[in-house]
Amino acid sequence: MEENQMINDKKILFSGMQATGNLTLGNYLGALKNWVNLSDEYECFYSVVDMHSITVRQDPATLRKRARALLTLYIAAGLDPKKNCIYYQSHVSGHAELSWILNCFTYMGELNRMTQFKDKSAKHADNINAGLFTYPVLMAADILLYQADVVPVGIDQMQHLELTRDIAIRFNNLYGDVFTVPEAYIGKVGAKIMSLQEPCKKMSKSDENPNGSIYLMDDPDTIIRKCKRAVTDSEACVAYRDEQPGVKNLIDIYSACTGKTPSEVESEFEGKGYGDFKMAVGEAVVSILKPLQDRVKELEADKAYIDSIIKENAEKANYYAAKTLRKVQRKVGFPDRIR
Repeated sequence: MEENQMINDKKILFSGMQATGNLTLGNYLGALKNWVNLSDEYECFYSVVDMHSITVRQDPATLRKRARALLTLYIAAGLDPKKNCIYYQSHVSGHAELSWILNCFTYMGELNRMTQFKDKSAKHADNINAGLFTYPVLMAADILLYQADVVPVGIDQMQHLELTRDIAIRFNNLYGDVFTVPEAYIGKVGAKIMSLQEPCKKMSKSDENPNGSIYLMDDPDTIIRKCKRAVTDSEACVAYRDEQPGVKNLIDIYSACTGKTPSEVESEFEGKGYGDFKMAVGEAVVSILKPLQDRVKELEADKAYIDSIIKENAEKANYYAAKTLRKVQRKVGFPDRIR
């Protein structure tokens, strides 16, 4: 068991993002930006979870394009593909193989309780498929396949991590210590960025209102325009308080981009109107996203380099996945392969 628990004397961290929609400023400030510092402390597996994406109908060419764009963005954001394993979920068959086995150790009642299934079923009433129902089991397989010690999760995924832990403990109780039981990663919490149009809702890449989200590849004019249109209130003072959710959200964005505390931001804009403040927020966002956008363009131009990362990291992910999968297959009684 020990060989699985540590790689290069480090604990293991797993995380992934879906290749659907375009990543937002919220995804970057809340997660991606903070991932960069984790590779010194953890052995990190960052997956483009394209298998999860097909629970909702996708245009094949668009999905392929977005998966590559997301993998490129991971690298552009500063994740070193030599220090982190950055790979496509669909290139590691162990995800699907382990998911099937874990399906047989997961109860219908547990899956019935998943709130995300209820939410997504309401949104896609014409396509309530079995994959949508068993999605949390594939997520459990993603995590357990690499013997992950920690998983950075938002509140909306906490229920899935709890299920992953329950499945791992159930399997271990039957077969001995096979899986590491993962914990939620509680490190530096990224900024929680809300919608510019509905500041009580999280900024989302699936928002139907394009003015609600700033996308990572938005050009400077678009970013400034969206910030200018951001919902505020009639109080006309830049104050960090719950009664002014729109202004509070803009302060969070400005703080995350400049490194200033909310109280410093309040002082900076004391006596100034929302017009000046929104302009400053837009310019701060542009300045933090420009280096990222420039790096994406550089990487997109170097097709051979990105292809080599995809190949090498898929091989690395498959190597670690196969170690866990062989052990699990043996435990449940599948015949040994003749080598």
